[in-house]
This record gives sequence, C-alpha cells and structure tokens, in this order.
Amino acid sequence: MNPVQSIPNNVGVLGGGRMGAGIAHAFLTAGADVVVVERDDAAAQAAHERVAGALAKSVERGTTDESLDALTSRLSVSVDYGSFATCGLVVEAVPEDFELKSTALKAVEAQLSPTAWLATNTSSLSITKLADQLQRPANFCGLHFFNPVPASQLVEVVLAPKTSEELAAASRSWVEALKKTAVVVNDAPGFASSRLGVAIALEAMRMVEEGVASAEDIDAAMVLGYKHPVGPLKTTDIVGLDVRLGIAEYLHSTLGDRFAPPQILRDKVARGELGRKSGKGFFDWEK
Repeated sequence: MNPVQSIPNNVGVLGGGRMGAGIAHAFLTAGADVVVVERDDAAAQAAHERVAGALAKSVERGTTDESLDALTSRLSVSVDYGSFATCGLVVEAVPEDFELKSTALKAVEAQLSPTAWLATNTSSLSITKLADQLQRPANFCGLHFFNPVPASQLVEVVLAPKTSEELAAASRSWVEALKKTAVVVNDAPGFASSRLGVAIALEAMRMVEEGVASAEDIDAAMVLGYKHPVGPLKTTDIVGLDVRLGIAEYLHSTLGDRFAPPQILRDKVARGELGRKSGKGFFDWEK
C-alpha cells in the first residue's frame, strides 16, 4: 500500500477547464510534476495556456518562490490517458454529469498502478455510486476544490464507505501541503458545502423572483450582515448558473422539494445567462 505522503511526485488532472487548470496550478506550486489530459489537441493547448497564465500571475504576485520557467517545466498536457500511468494521484475534473464522470474514472483507473490514488472533483454527485463503478474503490475519494482554486482556502475531502483509512489520512496531508484547509465529510447528497451553499443561493434567487430585493441588496445583506466574502448570487454567477442548476436538480431528486430550482434560474439558463463566463447572470459582467 502507498505510504502517506504530502504530495505525490507525479499528479494527473483529467480535464483542463477552469477547475482542472486551478487544480493543476495548486499541485504545481506545491512542487509536483503535473500532467493534464484533455479530449483533443485544441483543448490540451488551451489547458496549457490556462494553467501557464495562472502560474504567471502567481509569480507576479510573489505567492511562489519558483520562476515561471521552473513551474511550467513540470507541466505537460496530453490527449492520451496512458500519460497517467506513472501518476501517484489523478484528480478527475470533467463536467458534472454522472455517466461522463463514471466513464472517465474507469478509463483513468485502467491506466493506474494498483497503488495509485484516484479522486473526483465533483461538487455534489455520489462518491459511493462512482466508487461502485471502479475496480479499486478503496483507492478512491472526493477532493472537492473551490473556484477559483488558487485563491480558495478550502478543499472538501469526501469519503465513501469503501474509501481506505490510508487514503483518508493521505488526502488530508495533501490538502495541508497545498496550504489549504480540509473539511472531511462522509458521502451524502451535496456533501456539506454544496448542500449549504446551494440552499442559500436558491432562497436568494426566490427572493429576487418575488421582488423582495435586488440581487445587489440581497448579496450585500449576506456580505455585511453575515460576513460572507461574496454574496450567494454573485457566487452563483462565478460558479455558473448552468452548474448551479445541475446541482440543484440532483439535490432536488435526492433531498426533496426544498432544493427545487426556482423558475428564474431555469429561465436564465435557457436564455444563455450563465454568469461570468457568458457576461451576464444575476449581475452584468460585461462592464
């Protein structure tokens, strides 16, 4: 079995979008060699540029002692799952769809050594059900990073019933080595963070829908009154309204009507108002 270690020397990330790039950035700045695997050459090149851009900002801000050349020398991108063969840990960061994640995780596991660890960055899907699709469920857990990864201090470690005690301990040490804080939860719909965060956000959306107050004032109430660093509606815009809708639909199906998505959320997603990435959500990001 793997000894508990701070960070595996070789880390893989499946998916180089906003979250995957952020996860790659975190492990690179902690000293690991990182390979990001994407679906095609264009996506792989975009992922490299995304990670390199984040690394450049860290160098400019002085949050790393390494040069940009040194950091990027440990970054590689690929379209071949076989690139994960030498990794001690692979973190999956593909879109929030159970079948997509399950298929991807099985394909990654087939490339890994029996002692390597595998994790998913899902924000709400069942770790237990994903583990049930794998040959080595004891080597699998959830590592739920938060957006934006470089600035966020939190990683939610999610344990399934079959997750080994060794992996549970190792994952906490990895988060510490990333200079972040781990909260450990047992697998349940929405875990702790998504369940609470989405509940607040959905109620804030209902308040906008009912004309209780503006999005700006609702967010200000949470920032100034409850010391939230960012209000629930602006957070929804940053996460993506489509992502929040998907999570809400899953929680609705598992936890009941209190997580039913408000019509205002469905309407905005249907109009393509997805938040910061589209330029408009509950706030205007094009200014």
